[in-house]
Amino acid sequence: MVFVVYIRFCRLGNTNFIIDLSCCLEGEKLETLLAVNEDKLDFLLHHHRQIRVIGFDDAPFLRHTREAVAVAGVVCALTRFEGMLWGHIQADGWDSTEQLSQMLLASKFHPQLHLVLLDGIGMGGLNLIDLPLLAQQVQLPCVAVMRKFPKLEKMKSAISLLPHPEKRLQILAKAGEIQVQPPFFFQVCGLSAELTVRVLQRLTDRGNVPEALRLAHLITSAVMNGESGNRA
Repeated sequence: MVFVVYIRFCRLGNTNFIIDLSCCLEGEKLETLLAVNEDKLDFLLHHHRQIRVIGFDDAPFLRHTREAVAVAGVVCALTRFEGMLWGHIQADGWDSTEQLSQMLLASKFHPQLHLVLLDGIGMGGLNLIDLPLLAQQVQLPCVAVMRKFPKLEKMKSAISLLPHPEKRLQILAKAGEIQVQPPFFFQVCGLSAELTVRVLQRLTDRGNVPEALRLAHLITSAVMNGESGNRA
């Protein structure tokens, strides 16, 4: 059993303090992370403070190719754009969790963030993100946001056509229950569903897509196609 110890410097109000967030990479228990994030985000919401997030979305790509798929991570303070990361993953591969984690941990933005947003848990096709593992690695709550309730049977059927479908289904199951909190559909690790809804409301300018994810989608579409798409 491998343990990783993370030390994070946090600030609530006028108080600085250190939190030891030790966790087990095999474990399902994220109680410590959950409690810390609940307190911090509830404080920020209650006092109308800035909440900084990063929203990851993949770029349009040609299926059945070996070309890397571009991924954008847009950093926002509530709905205001503040910065961006750019990386790549394999189409229908296995590296999405590791690549997103490495991108974020190596960036200047990581110490400033309170939350990670994902445009679903599948990037580059069915390169599935291990949601609990990503939350443990970056020591931030992770939320996979969907525009509508996913067609799970269709997704499982597509998974069955790829190598190691059992492993992909296990990753899919680890993301947990899909929360239906209109207008939001999401899966979350490291934060309660109730508080997640409150945070998503603050991060969304219009519709049911947080601004960081909306901008990430527009940017990846424009970079790959020369202009942004209709759906944002």
